[in-house]
Amino acid sequence: MSAEFDTLSALALRTLVAKREVSPVELTRRALDRAIATQPTLNAFFVILEEEAMAAARVAEDAVMAGAPLGLIHGLPFSAKDLMAVKGVRYASGSRAMADNIADVDAPAVERAKAEGGILIGKTTTSEFGCKPIGDSPLTGITRNPWNLAMTPGGSSAGAAASVAAGITPFALGTDGGGSIRIPCAFSGLAGLKGQFGRVPVWPTSATPTLAHVGPIARSMTDAALLFSAVAGHDRRDPFAVAGPVPDVMGAARASVAGMRVAYSPTFGYARPAPEVIEATDRAARTFEALGCHVDQVDQVFDTDPADLWTAEFYAGVGTRLRDVLENRRDLLDPAVAQILMPALDQEMKSYYASVFARYALREKMRLFFERYDLLISPVLPVSALEAGRNLPEGLEDRNLVSWVFYTYPFNLTGQPAGAVCAGLSPDGMPIGLQIVGRSYCEDDVVRAAAAFERAQSPGYNRPPADRPSV
Repeated sequence: MSAEFDTLSALALRTLVAKREVSPVELTRRALDRAIATQPTLNAFFVILEEEAMAAARVAEDAVMAGAPLGLIHGLPFSAKDLMAVKGVRYASGSRAMADNIADVDAPAVERAKAEGGILIGKTTTSEFGCKPIGDSPLTGITRNPWNLAMTPGGSSAGAAASVAAGITPFALGTDGGGSIRIPCAFSGLAGLKGQFGRVPVWPTSATPTLAHVGPIARSMTDAALLFSAVAGHDRRDPFAVAGPVPDVMGAARASVAGMRVAYSPTFGYARPAPEVIEATDRAARTFEALGCHVDQVDQVFDTDPADLWTAEFYAGVGTRLRDVLENRRDLLDPAVAQILMPALDQEMKSYYASVFARYALREKMRLFFERYDLLISPVLPVSALEAGRNLPEGLEDRNLVSWVFYTYPFNLTGQPAGAVCAGLSPDGMPIGLQIVGRSYCEDDVVRAAAAFERAQSPGYNRPPADRPSV
């Protein structure tokens, strides 16, 4: 197989597989070979499942040759982040404290992707328990960005983004508790979708059960919609699972956005973005106007930065899960993670529930906001790149491990759908992310807008340079 297959869309590959023009065995073998070959440079995988993947690929190929009904992603390689369970495989959540843990079930999204014919080639790297929006942990070391190996691909779905951007798999399953799908998509030039809270079931129970989402990372929003369609839907094991029908996101990916009401906010009223980020998202707003949308600039979306509300919920959950480790084996943890978990554990009940009720007030404010607008667009991140191994960008050292992100965590608090696409490139050639937020339960609107925006760009605008032999 030639290198052109590394950048083909999942939709194109699915068609070629169905026509018997591409072999699932050959696709899987190439994905595995690239995963193995790039480990010394990208370090995208925690576990590579070579034998299991090849066995599944042979079964998929037999089904094609027999003329059997094919699933939505039949014969296509994918990966799953190490915050998700894969039966019989190490399930460490990026932590040395969990290094020997073995999952006894598949997470629902993994189970469904396999049932739709997907070939799981491995588990990808994550920061420890998803606590940092960058790509490193004491367990797996540093994961690097295919656009520039000196930079992080973002996190915490770090390996998922790095592997997709490098052309190893056409898409991947990530998780998002505060932006962990959208952030690496921004840093890596990709498209990702955090659906409505509970739309893709999360199980076994997350350390952050009221914030956690599972969703796709891909090279286009249409491919992300394909994987989303394969894994979304109610599951009784998740008490928060949405019971209603899944929106037709594949149909939405082909629809016009003319007439949509769009709010564009460069800062939400509190963020501190770099000039190149604002320039890129300003251009994106003008693109939506050219596509027939009614675009208003809204400088202040939130009365105050909701970072403290998010921190109170997220880090308290992880800290409670890791209390024994924090108290007795703290040396096993990432020092930056341990440092931020302890204050969250020390919250008084009165303070914690004040945050809970403030979160419900925030949800109502957003509900009212979206009575006026179909979509809210903004940057995903305040910067276009961050050096690998750093926790905070220069100039944002006053923020905590996640609050420097500014734009993503509010919509884990509200639970509404949000996606990310590449808005363009910065002057130094690194991708800049555009966030698209929709009304509650309206993933189709997010996909519709993201796919229309991508169609308005030059082909290949979000691909990393091809002249990187180390990748």
